[in-house]
Amino acid sequence: MSVTIKSEAEIQIMAEGGKILATVLKKVAEMAKPGVTTLELDRLAESLILAAGAKPAFKGYLGFPYSLCASVNETVVHGFPDNIPLKNGDIVGLDLGVLWKGYNTDMAVTVAVGEISFEAKRLIDVTKKSLRLGLKKVRAGVMTGDLGNTIQRFVEDQGFGVVRTLYGHGIGKQVHEDPYIPNYGKRATGDTLKEGMVICIEPMVTMGDYEVKKNSDGWGIVTRDGSLSAHFEHTVAITRDGCRVLTQE
Repeated sequence: MSVTIKSEAEIQIMAEGGKILATVLKKVAEMAKPGVTTLELDRLAESLILAAGAKPAFKGYLGFPYSLCASVNETVVHGFPDNIPLKNGDIVGLDLGVLWKGYNTDMAVTVAVGEISFEAKRLIDVTKKSLRLGLKKVRAGVMTGDLGNTIQRFVEDQGFGVVRTLYGHGIGKQVHEDPYIPNYGKRATGDTLKEGMVICIEPMVTMGDYEVKKNSDGWGIVTRDGSLSAHFEHTVAITRDGCRVLTQE
């Protein structure tokens, strides 16, 4: 494993990119309404990123053809934007990356489309809170197993599943860097977080079983049982006393 420690100057560049990303993703999320297509959301995301002087981090990455991952209902992550209009009651995970001055940031939110069920809203709320709890756990010296255990225990106590075959990750000049950041685990196991590391924490939570499979397009990851899934993510820098969230306005 090769973990890169970022300087204060590098972290500041990533914070600039993260601010662009958070601003763009907020506007994209606001547009996710019944009748709008995820392809329209993708085009909006790309145009706003380019207008800010940045580049979409995902477009072309490992062959991915879009700027935005749009994951509807049972799709956990990596959903292809398409021309199917969103409908009332859907939930959609919006995962977006920005490349700014040679450094990447990565962020995701899951939003309601129109009026959604009580359980779908609870799924979104629990996933969002699990990320907040994970962020509170982060500081130099903490092990990735402790972080994952914090997220897992909260999510499972709420009756939901935590995806085990997909992880958070380090980030910087590459979209995905070491180390892996699992959303489950045992305390006092895994890699030790160090001051200056920049990582993405991204709980992926299911309403049913945590098992997933690849979609027919070879990209999208869906729940094996067809249950709803939610996803939230922030890019954060590890500090001595906690973490600095880089993907915020």
